[in-house]
Amino acid sequence: MTDPRFTKLAHLLSSYSMGLQPGDNVLIDLMDTPDEMGVELIRAARSMGAIPLLDIRHSRLVREIQIQTSPEHAQLLCEVELAKMQKVQAYVAIRGSYNFSEGSDVPSSKQILYSKALRPVLDYRVNKTRWVVLRWPTPSMAQAAAMSTEAFEDFYFEVCTMDYEKMSKAMDPLVELMNQTDKVRIAGPDTDISFSIAGINAIKCSGLRNIPDGEVYTAPVKNSVNGKISYNAPTLYSGTRFEKISLQVAEGKIVEASSTGGSSDRLNHILNTDAGARYFGEFALGLNPYILNPMCDILFDEKISGSLHFTPGAAYAEADNGNRSAVHWDMVLVQRPEWGGGEIWFDGQLVRKDGLFVHPALLGLNPENLK
Repeated sequence: MTDPRFTKLAHLLSSYSMGLQPGDNVLIDLMDTPDEMGVELIRAARSMGAIPLLDIRHSRLVREIQIQTSPEHAQLLCEVELAKMQKVQAYVAIRGSYNFSEGSDVPSSKQILYSKALRPVLDYRVNKTRWVVLRWPTPSMAQAAAMSTEAFEDFYFEVCTMDYEKMSKAMDPLVELMNQTDKVRIAGPDTDISFSIAGINAIKCSGLRNIPDGEVYTAPVKNSVNGKISYNAPTLYSGTRFEKISLQVAEGKIVEASSTGGSSDRLNHILNTDAGARYFGEFALGLNPYILNPMCDILFDEKISGSLHFTPGAAYAEADNGNRSAVHWDMVLVQRPEWGGGEIWFDGQLVRKDGLFVHPALLGLNPENLK
């Protein structure tokens, strides 16, 4: 018997997140995900008159593809994947992982080559399709969250199928305020950084692109960033775990970067991928009331209640500051009291303190009002 939670999630993804319409081609891209979930996605797409296409991947095989890639091989992969993406109107990707470190021994040079070559596929998907991506709950994710497998699965389906329409309405005042804001200041332990967001769109994320969801993002004016930021959430990038990353920034550029957990040399190697990797492409506030602690999975961690992420690398087209890079690395700072606290100021006005919104127009985004 199919788990009814699979059916509910497939319906949410198909009807709300992608908004499938009769005649849409939809690419269902699954990695280390149960066949039963794929079946439910196919059935949900067909029930809406859409035409399902299917890709099946496995993380060990993806590692093997990457570990000896070459410029010619990576370019061929790009051409094949891009041609496929150009045939669809919608895209859903579910990524399971039995081993978060599966790609840790892929040389950085190969990872950079692969990500640069495949970037046009990502850009097309983000800008030209109705897409949604999410993880699949696995024992390795439960372990990262310090939870039993069963408890984590219950948490996963609760957070993934929450009332995103309610969240969307509550986000509107924050979008309006950010669109009116020039100067942003982030303050907290070992952090004092300022920048402008003037003239750059604020975008709400309420279950249409990521599941779980819960952030509002924009981007800093590229050369306006000055100060220091220290991230307290661990982060995983290309199979390597980093902790307590600290960045010193001058006129938009990261001039110093260190990590007390993970290799500072590897950190700087990633930030040297290209010129844009040392500039920032996104600033976002996380506010999902069900996600409280990091688990080294960015699709969850960037939505942590009371968090922010300030992202080295490429900007999104919807909130474009002109920065281009093969890197887009969401680094997370949690500002709730148990994580050290912190403040966010817009044009000299305090809008969030210790993870809770204090601006009168934004109180609806606090956890007790979203659950």
